[in-house]
Amino acid sequence: QDNALLIADHMTPEDDAYFAALARCVNDGLDACGYIYCPGEVMANNPQWRQPAAKWRQYFEHWITRPDPKALMLASVFFDLRPLHDPANLFDPLHEQVLKLCRENKIFIAYMASNALKHRPPLGFFRKFVLIHGGEHDHTFDIKHRGIVPVVDLARVYALSHGLPEVNTLERLKAAAAEVGGLSKNGAAKLVDALEFIGALRMRHQAEQLRRGEAADNFISPEEISPLERGHLKDAFVLINTMQESLGQRYQAGRF
Repeated sequence: QDNALLIADHMTPEDDAYFAALARCVNDGLDACGYIYCPGEVMANNPQWRQPAAKWRQYFEHWITRPDPKALMLASVFFDLRPLHDPANLFDPLHEQVLKLCRENKIFIAYMASNALKHRPPLGFFRKFVLIHGGEHDHTFDIKHRGIVPVVDLARVYALSHGLPEVNTLERLKAAAAEVGGLSKNGAAKLVDALEFIGALRMRHQAEQLRRGEAADNFISPEEISPLERGHLKDAFVLINTMQESLGQRYQAGRF
């Protein structure tokens, strides 16, 4: 789980006791439902992520103007924020400011593009799967970090570079395709298909694990999917790699 609290600026230090209790209740409840606690503590029960709007504006401005590795890691989480309950409409003004800063800062976008190229599909020469060797996950690949995350990262860069308000990955891809100078419609449609196919394989893998009484994970062995599916998966990985190369060239990500 990744979550945070955006609070009105007129909050007082005394108010934080209430919001801390609220955060603990929600975080504990999500964990009980199966959404485990974030290992990096990116949750509202962490005081760092339970702040008034002015502090959040400072956070985002710092991340965008000083894109060091930590800032890029946090950006990958917090640039996908969406409001769940916002009766005072605190989120929209913050989001608009963030999008404006991103659209105007080409260096930050180049850093984000470079960061998006770190998760590569597990496909080597001659279209062979690159598998983990040894350890608990021997002869598997991580379908989340090597298949889903690359598409999510691509969509985020395209959206932020054009100041698009969408945060859902599929919506970002479609919006980028409608933007002049953005992602091509054909490229967006193919990435949508790839993401949906990879996501379906992941969910089936996890459902079968749960059915056997095992803990769900993201490590898939090629043997558990059919030859036809393996072919489609390789095609999806080739597409993602091609789109990553295109993004890298567009933003000269190799410089960062």
